[in-house]
Amino acid sequence: MTEPAIAPAPPTALEAALDRVGDRWSLLVVDALLEGPHRFGELRDALPGIAPNILTARLRRLERERILVATPYTTRPPRMEYRLTGDGRDLASALRLLADWGSRRTGGEPLRHDRCGTAIEARWFCPTCTVAVSDAEISGGEQTREV
Repeated sequence: MTEPAIAPAPPTALEAALDRVGDRWSLLVVDALLEGPHRFGELRDALPGIAPNILTARLRRLERERILVATPYTTRPPRMEYRLTGDGRDLASALRLLADWGSRRTGGEPLRHDRCGTAIEARWFCPTCTVAVSDAEISGGEQTREV
């Protein structure tokens, strides 16, 4: 007798985000485009080691996910310029946090406040109460699964 199939749990918010941009090259493409629009060759130069077919695949995927938009700058031959959408620009804070985390673990310098030089700390903030909020005080949204 076979047991009934159990429906998989819906993805967490983190899993859904990683499904959209969770591989190394996609995040690096987004990071390169934070400086402004780039053409294919400029992106290839900004991302040493990426194969052209991989870059093409990542650009197409990020466009399907509405993280970036491709705009033709010539029609013969068709050539594109890539720029981030609002969703793509929203990734900037997450990428900065990830880069800062990586830097701190490899002996690099943390992000610092320009005015005083103090290392920056990321915190949840409630704009209504104007206070920092602890993880224990956060509800709603999809949390990551406990490990």
